Amino acid sequence: MHTVVVGTTGVTASDVLAVARGGARVELSGEAVAALAAAREVVEALAAKPEPVYGVSTGFGALATRHISPELRGRLQRNIVRSHAAGMGPRVEREVVRALMFLRLKTLCSGHTGVRPSVAQTMADILNAGITPVVHEFGSLGCSGDLAPLSHCALTLLGEGDAEGPDGDLRPAGELLAAHGIEPVELREKEGLALLNGTDGMLGMLIMALADLDNLYKSADITAALSLEALLGTDKVLAPELHAIRPHPGQSASAANMLAVLKGSELTGSHQDDAPRVQDAYSVRCAPQVAGAGRDTMAHARQVADRELASAVDNPVVLSDGRVESNGNFHGAPVAYVLDFLAIAAADLGSIAERRTDRLLDKNRSHGLPPFLADDPGVDSGLMIAQYTQAALVSEMKRLAVPASADSIPSSAMQEDHVSMGWSAARKLRTAVDNLTRVVAIELYAATRALELRTGLTPAPASQAAITAARAAGVAGPGPDRFLAPDLAAADAFVRAGRLVATVETVTGPLA
Repeated sequence: MHTVVVGTTGVTASDVLAVARGGARVELSGEAVAALAAAREVVEALAAKPEPVYGVSTGFGALATRHISPELRGRLQRNIVRSHAAGMGPRVEREVVRALMFLRLKTLCSGHTGVRPSVAQTMADILNAGITPVVHEFGSLGCSGDLAPLSHCALTLLGEGDAEGPDGDLRPAGELLAAHGIEPVELREKEGLALLNGTDGMLGMLIMALADLDNLYKSADITAALSLEALLGTDKVLAPELHAIRPHPGQSASAANMLAVLKGSELTGSHQDDAPRVQDAYSVRCAPQVAGAGRDTMAHARQVADRELASAVDNPVVLSDGRVESNGNFHGAPVAYVLDFLAIAAADLGSIAERRTDRLLDKNRSHGLPPFLADDPGVDSGLMIAQYTQAALVSEMKRLAVPASADSIPSSAMQEDHVSMGWSAARKLRTAVDNLTRVVAIELYAATRALELRTGLTPAPASQAAITAARAAGVAGPGPDRFLAPDLAAADAFVRAGRLVATVETVTGPLA
């Protein structure tokens, strides 16, 4: 099994995906263990002093003015975990929880949090055992960390609460730890707080969304090319010299992808002879501009994610000169903004894909295709309601594009009076990405059927490869009406697994 070694300088996005989705094992580097031990010595020295230090010998948040005596500090750290594990609603996905825990472990190993090496090792042991704490949908405001989600994870370290075992069964966390030979943690000064203060949930979901969107933006370039071809559009608008004079890198990449897919097609531009059009519709002609803007948005989001992956997010932090200082680095604004930005871009990509699908189905705008791509229009409805489903998905995506980060609800008796709502931004982006996959799948379904209805002209080799692979995957071609939902589900699975991109790349080579 693949192993990810966590050091003091952060981790990569591929490390997060390997642990969250691939079940990779986690090990602490010797450097990380040494850094953990050194920072712990600083915390213990401060704990022995009479002067109060936030998070070490005081309460938290609005209760930070109370000095806590040594005999109560272990109880204080346990209590913050128990009281903050106050999430409600449905459970979040296993991959999200694993990313959440792994990213918190990343910050612990930076040597800036002051926890004992044994605490970090226990978190690694829980990940390696395949134990997944129960984390709920609601409870994070995206400031002072993803507090409730991280608290539910920390509760498992204490052997309390519920968790899911590697077999998928839900059991008391203490039983699961015992079954895997893991000793529960007895928290000491600063440790409960250090387990809770981080942007780890929203960051993990950002990294996974970027991985999914990378596949979807390539898939959308392919389906846009298939639709252009099926509509007898012109590929002249994809010429590199046209995109070079507006040098947005994402736009050029999308245009190049579409041009590669269409290479060798007999359908593109054929309308110029028998059905003259001055220009193709915006949804066809401007596909690279829209998808390209989304790609550039992703590039910015990756930059933010990489910076956050290199960060040690906690409060207070142990600095290299031995100081322990309060800070505001746990505020989720940088991550929240790009999560919202990606949801906006995804909604627009879904919107333009739906417009192309509608054009394929409308006999007045499809340039010779049968109404709704039906076998016997009137008797058969064809893909009429598939477009309804696509429209419903796009409408939901537009609602999900409303920024969460523009909102703030004060908390903790106005001590935490401005929050990022980054967790909420991440949760709605996951839904938006899920919906976008379905939207692209429906365009694929319509475009491949339309291409097969264009008799007498040969699609591009890459297009034909996509059609052949889709049919082999259970995505049905033209014919009388049939139970449509299974076909759409097959198209969704084909796109979601990256098989559309992989198939086309066997002909075109790697797409941008």
